[in-house]
Order: sequence, then C-alpha cells, then structure tokens
Amino acid sequence: MITNSDRQASPLHLSLIEKLNRLHPDTTPMLSFRNPFELLVAVILSAQCTDAKVNEVTPVLFRAFPDPASLGAASLPVVERIIYSTGFYHEKALHIIATAALIHSTYADEVPMGMEELTALPGVGRKTANVVRGQVAGLPGIIVDTHFKRVTRRLGMTEETEPLKIERDLLSWVPETLQYPFSMSANRHGRAYCHARNPRCGECPVQKLCPSG
Repeated sequence: MITNSDRQASPLHLSLIEKLNRLHPDTTPMLSFRNPFELLVAVILSAQCTDAKVNEVTPVLFRAFPDPASLGAASLPVVERIIYSTGFYHEKALHIIATAALIHSTYADEVPMGMEELTALPGVGRKTANVVRGQVAGLPGIIVDTHFKRVTRRLGMTEETEPLKIERDLLSWVPETLQYPFSMSANRHGRAYCHARNPRCGECPVQKLCPSG
C-alpha cells in the first residue's frame, strides 16, 4: 500500500497544478467507452498503444462481446484477431478475457473500485486502476503514464524516474482533491505542448513557471 509522507507542497508547484487544471479542465480519458467495464478493457489495451488506435478497435470488440460474460467466454484467437493492431495482442487478449471472466464470476459483472481488487485482475496495474477509480468513482490517485512522467519531471515536481516512485512522491504532497484532475491535465499538457521531442516551450502557457522552459 502506498501511504503519504510529510513532504510539503511548494506554492510554486500548487500554482502550476491549479493552472494546468484550468488550462485542461476535461478529466475524461481520451478513450471511447460507455461504462466502467469498457473503460477498464480500453485502458488495458492502451498499454504501449495510442488511444486513437484503441478507439478503432474497441467498437468492434464490444459489438462482438458487449459484457463481461461474453468476453470472458470468448475464443482467444477471435479476440486476438480483433485487437491485433494494438500490439502485444496475445498477452492483452489473455488479460482481457481472464479479467472479464473474473468480473462476471466474482463481482456479478460490476467492476470493483478497490485498489487491491482491481490490481488483482489480470493486466491491471496501478495506472489502469487509478484511471478507472478516478473516472468512475471520483477517487483520488496519481496516474503515471509517459506524458505525466515527462511533464512532472520537467516542471521540477519530482526527481524520480520509476512510475511507482513518482506516484509515491506526488501522493505525499498533492492534495487528494487535485490528484485525479492533475493527472489528466498533465497528461493533456504533455500531448499538447510538452512533447518528448521538440516541446512547444515558446507557446506553453506555464513556461514562466517552468524550470525547464
């Protein structure tokens, strides 16, 4: 279990978080979904894959298997063919079939919201669990993906490089009410301005507050 330490938030970092949240107020994941189960599966499929590609695949997948019961009983080769373009298709197919089966048999088709219950599902790590918990239940959490990692390190909010350590570091001082919105706004900021290559620093609305700008 990750617990908070006594690290204090700096006024500069809180100001950056608040500004990013105002700049990018939409906290909805950039994945197409209609319910918690579809969101969970989409986030599993998004590992090392673009959201745009996942959004091409999931309508086909959910037309064929619209609920946990049907996906949990699906043929592995059929699911593999549908999700092939998302990469790592064999492992992902195994994960989403097994996860769907567990949600059907153990949770009566309802996606659990507990961190321990979610991360016990095949293919579900803390990042995936925090996306689902934050979007569906409004629960606090820091979602460390490649965009969030890049933005927070450039903004001087953490010196850590490993996702779990970044999560633990930021959980220690980011107020709970800001954690999920900040996770999503930093993600969107990374996509819009703070690119891995050729970041748009000259156009960035928080450049004056950024130590890397």
